[in-house]
Amino acid sequence: MSFEKHNTQLSKALSWLLRHNLLSQGLTCSPEGFVDVDSVLRLPKFRQYTVSQVQDVVRLNDKQRFALRTDPHTGALQIRANQGHTIEHISPDLKAIKDATLFPVVIHGTYMKAWPLIQAAGGLSRMRRNHIHFAPGLPDGTSVISGMRKNCDVHIYVDLNRALQDGFEFFESANGVILCPGNDERGVLPSTYFKKVIQVKQGKIDLQ
Repeated sequence: MSFEKHNTQLSKALSWLLRHNLLSQGLTCSPEGFVDVDSVLRLPKFRQYTVSQVQDVVRLNDKQRFALRTDPHTGALQIRANQGHTIEHISPDLKAIKDATLFPVVIHGTYMKAWPLIQAAGGLSRMRRNHIHFAPGLPDGTSVISGMRKNCDVHIYVDLNRALQDGFEFFESANGVILCPGNDERGVLPSTYFKKVIQVKQGKIDLQ
């Protein structure tokens, strides 16, 4: 197996574990979502990998999905996912956004097949995740590296200032993703906060 394919395989496995399945795999983590790398590598799904390979995935990941640290108490090497969790009560060093002028463009990327579901829900839902994900601009591989997939064919532009004024919370993750838990009841950011919706190949979608 090539290095690149091996690296991608490990990255997907780490996302599966660190975002969604730590508890089901019998692991405990810090409030920020960090878990010992040695504990990860003892799991059957990860026994084929080494510490060095985990470090390579973190270093080379183009979207900076993961972070490493040394546990301040034990000195153990630890890893976490920077965002995308469905596990409750994990707060991965999110920075609260209070000033909308710092993020003049906030976009949620999705697909045309999902647009009817968004309309039916009355807005964007966090679904099983802890937050709805946004990018601070279109992904260009330099200033904007994460928050939406490059092949998304629908871009939903959000009125961040208005949403903040109305009490919605927004945060920035360590890898630059903008996150919103939505409203308390359903985890939804209503479509009334959409500035515009662009179908990439066709142009603007009528919100009425």
